[in-house]
Amino acid sequence: MTLPSPPPTFNSLDDTPQPVSGRANRYAPDMVVPLHHHRRGQLLLIVQGTALIAAGDCRWMVPAQHALWIPPGTEHSLQMLGSTASHSAYLEPDLASALPRRACVLGVSPLMRALMAEVVALPHDHGADRRAALIVALILEEVARLPELPLALPMPREARLAALCRDFVAAPTPRDTIDRWAGAAAMSRRAFTRAFREQTGLSLVAWRQQASLFAALPRLAAGESVTAVALDLGYESPAAFTTMFRRVLGQPPRRYLGGGAVS
Repeated sequence: MTLPSPPPTFNSLDDTPQPVSGRANRYAPDMVVPLHHHRRGQLLLIVQGTALIAAGDCRWMVPAQHALWIPPGTEHSLQMLGSTASHSAYLEPDLASALPRRACVLGVSPLMRALMAEVVALPHDHGADRRAALIVALILEEVARLPELPLALPMPREARLAALCRDFVAAPTPRDTIDRWAGAAAMSRRAFTRAFREQTGLSLVAWRQQASLFAALPRLAAGESVTAVALDLGYESPAAFTTMFRRVLGQPPRRYLGGGAVS
């Protein structure tokens, strides 16, 4: 088995004299990068595989060809779902000031993917190299245009609610009910719905839609059929799953994943 590249030496990435530095990494299945932070902002592009990234009370599922923007100083951890490869660009804090102040998943244009492949190949001491300067300038221009995608999954703080959410992520089903969740948490329906929304910012229905996407995206990105994924998740038909997918992400699965999933 090919050993993964070691995690980056965070101080060296933060301290390089270049305003934007890059790094490529490969990770073994289920590898975990523990909680850490960078002085710089990080644009983390998943080139292959899928990563589950946590920061505070929020989780992000980042499939291949998508990126997570991590603002400067944000503590975060990563878990790889299958063999995973990434390209990262680290931006000086003053260059990151125009980008979101919270972590978020970004859609990545073909141009940005090509630029990320170039920046990770640059030597850290590229200095006044004109081509390197143009690559960095174009990255800064393009990153501000990347669209934010609704792929965050906030997790409640309260232990009983968090346990129910973890169980659902492990085995999602659209047929679960608020009453069952409230009963399992030993709460009234009203108290449960109020607490859940206060702690996640979402209704249970909206949260479960996001969680279903978390379960579906790695499988679809790996090439599994929409039909198989939809039925395994408990949807009555592929059309019902596709409707949910389009409502949340704005496109049907095949188009969203660039043709990687088949019906």
